[in-house]
Amino acid sequence: MFEFGRDLRKLFAQARESEDLGWVELISVDLLRVEARRETIDAGRVSCPLPFETEHRAAALWRDHARRSGDVDSLDRADRAADSLSRSAVGEDQTALAAIDTALALILRFDLCGEPDRLQQAMAALTRAGRPRRHRIAVEVAAVHARIKARQARISGDLSDLMDAAALMDAALHGAGAENAELRMDRAILTLEAGVVQRDARLLDQAGRDLGALVETALPDHRPLTRARALALCGAGLSALAALAGHAETHAQGRTMFDAAADQFTPDHSPLDWAAIQVVRAGEEALPLMILSQAEALTQGQGLIIGALARERRIAREVALAEAVRNLSALELLEQRVRSRMVHAQPLDWAADQIGMAAIALARHRLGGAEPRGLGFILSEAAITAQELGVPVLARRAEGLKPRFVA
Repeated sequence: MFEFGRDLRKLFAQARESEDLGWVELISVDLLRVEARRETIDAGRVSCPLPFETEHRAAALWRDHARRSGDVDSLDRADRAADSLSRSAVGEDQTALAAIDTALALILRFDLCGEPDRLQQAMAALTRAGRPRRHRIAVEVAAVHARIKARQARISGDLSDLMDAAALMDAALHGAGAENAELRMDRAILTLEAGVVQRDARLLDQAGRDLGALVETALPDHRPLTRARALALCGAGLSALAALAGHAETHAQGRTMFDAAADQFTPDHSPLDWAAIQVVRAGEEALPLMILSQAEALTQGQGLIIGALARERRIAREVALAEAVRNLSALELLEQRVRSRMVHAQPLDWAADQIGMAAIALARHRLGGAEPRGLGFILSEAAITAQELGVPVLARRAEGLKPRFVA
């Protein structure tokens, strides 16, 4: 037992020194925080032999912790690490790495909390990368640039923007090779979303092949989270393809694949991934209220996109349960809670609550109450807010309620 423990510590020590941080997917989110804090402390020691490289690794660990936990404090720590790197950078390569870390922190903050201006800030930060000497760093600059452009194209939904972003992605992938899992994932997501928007079976099929290849290369004993995320997207892509073709068997296959991926996520290992899976499931099936409440609790108070989506789904589920038993008192109590919370809600949560208020009013009307007034304006405000923050899925949920009422 003692020898096994010593060997295990040796393996982790070797992994910590590696540039490939895939090993962090094997540890819990709490242990990941410990590792990030340890690297940050080590970087600040006078005795640290490689302070820049150590803090560069710490920035990556803080980003990964934020991505898995949604912890805004970890996002702030990643920002601080990037700022410190910018101040201490010496030479073209270190300057470029610091710019990359700054841009990646802003991209992640957009992914988690929205606000398209952050992508503009990320692009501005990346311009400070200049011309790094090492080819690997230059390739990474190109990859980050392509990832920013892909997100901007997905927000605009413009076909020419999507095609330009896809071309940048292809060029970046050609230089980066198969080892850049995040770039490959972003390329597949771009193709998948373009296929859904354009109802193009060819693009959906291409996204499925790209994700399938990523699943094959992301081994479960090395990159389990990357594999599960790609598998979940494969399931979503198959479901979209099945809906386009009206093929029930393909839809069932996609659902099986999605469920297999969902089983890989747990609240203690990657809480944000787990919550995201529950939000997707809630759009297709009646999940237990306890599950949605847990997903909301894991993400609330951080201004997270997943938190707002979980909030909206949880309210919708409460409304459905109250309406099913014709419990007007429960609807009134829920309305009071939502209304009182909206006063101090962050913008995304406010939009989710606006959608919830509309759902409550519609349910009350279906149970014999007065016809709701002004819901068109309320839902339009929610949709505009969500769209401006770069969260089209929440905007679509607001718009989706509009045809259900007159006035």
